[in-house]
Amino acid sequence: MTQPQPSLPRQPSAAEPAAAYWPLVLAAAAVLAITVGVRLSLGLYVSPINTATGIGIAGISFAMAVSQIVWGVSQPLFGAVADRYGPAGSLLGGAAVLAAGLALTPFAGSELALTMCIGVMVAAGAGAGSHSILLGAAAQRIPPHKRAFASGFINAGGSFGQFVFAPLSQFLIGTWGWVTALFGLAAITLLTIPLSWPLCRQPQGPAAAAASVGIGEQLRIALADRSYWCLHAGFFTCGFHIAFLVTHLPGAVDLCGLPASVSALSLALIGLANIVGSLATGALCQRYRMKWILAIMYASRAVLVGLYLVAPKTELTFYAFAVGLGLTWLATVPPTAGLVGKLFGVRYLGTLFGLTLLSHQIGAFFGAWLGGLALVSFGNYDWMWYADIALAVVAALVNVPIREAPLHVAAAGTR
Repeated sequence: MTQPQPSLPRQPSAAEPAAAYWPLVLAAAAVLAITVGVRLSLGLYVSPINTATGIGIAGISFAMAVSQIVWGVSQPLFGAVADRYGPAGSLLGGAAVLAAGLALTPFAGSELALTMCIGVMVAAGAGAGSHSILLGAAAQRIPPHKRAFASGFINAGGSFGQFVFAPLSQFLIGTWGWVTALFGLAAITLLTIPLSWPLCRQPQGPAAAAASVGIGEQLRIALADRSYWCLHAGFFTCGFHIAFLVTHLPGAVDLCGLPASVSALSLALIGLANIVGSLATGALCQRYRMKWILAIMYASRAVLVGLYLVAPKTELTFYAFAVGLGLTWLATVPPTAGLVGKLFGVRYLGTLFGLTLLSHQIGAFFGAWLGGLALVSFGNYDWMWYADIALAVVAALVNVPIREAPLHVAAAGTR
């Protein structure tokens, strides 16, 4: 007679976390749209702040440069807090700091005060509600087989924010002035508090289980892993590339004798194209190994820059260049975050992916800074374009040896 099988503890089914899938993903995408959109639209305030305060372009630029580094440093720090105590403190506290920094900026009458407001408060507040915290919080609360697409969708929210907030800021500045515009942005950022609520509940299912190692041990394991450093190298190049273009594309357009509207439309096209690129990359990550997706994206950048260099410098060239680059602009985020999750699990994804974002921002610092030095030294950006091609090729190659399990093996686990 067959012995009855002992009853096993009930495992949370994929349907339980899937029930809240879209509220989680939409909430994270909306928060990222606001924090990224506000942060990337601050360049429009440089001239009005300079005219009103007399701080000077150099002083304002320094505050903006500090914000790049602070935003990068804040990612692993707030990610660690979110991993340890949950994302509520990072998201809600970050929203308050971001709003306060924006609201206090009109009262900054010195370079130091402006650096504290924009360079520290705004950057840190935006970082507390950015990629590492949002992707980590979502990954712990949704089924493993949906994480790749969710990352792409959330990342597309940031691109949508880039597309929306630049013209919104320009409209507010032109209609009511830069001071009122900053107060308006501060009010909008407070919307991230109610939007964050679905992400603040405790995760359920396998991801909620206690980690077998602490955060210190997990960091030691990750930092000893060659694949993890390969991801850092690729993301460094991504930051270098993006910051160089965001900072110096208007200068490149001007050197070609084209109107400033060409650079504005090119940047808008980059944001629109990246929405498509992020969604497509998220879907592709569910079917193909992510290291190959990253390698192809980085290689495509080298090809696109090479084509740009030999093409006639017309408006159509810049628009086509912008669309091509936009397809991979920040579409590197879903596979990079996905690989970190596959290699080390999602328990400390906020911390580990946050560290890769720090490498991204270090690259961004050099991309923006060296671009200016190249223009002053040579009168053009040729050597920066060559460096961009070389780094993109290296980034494509370093992704090849990444230790990524075959797709069907990874999908079977609960990591």
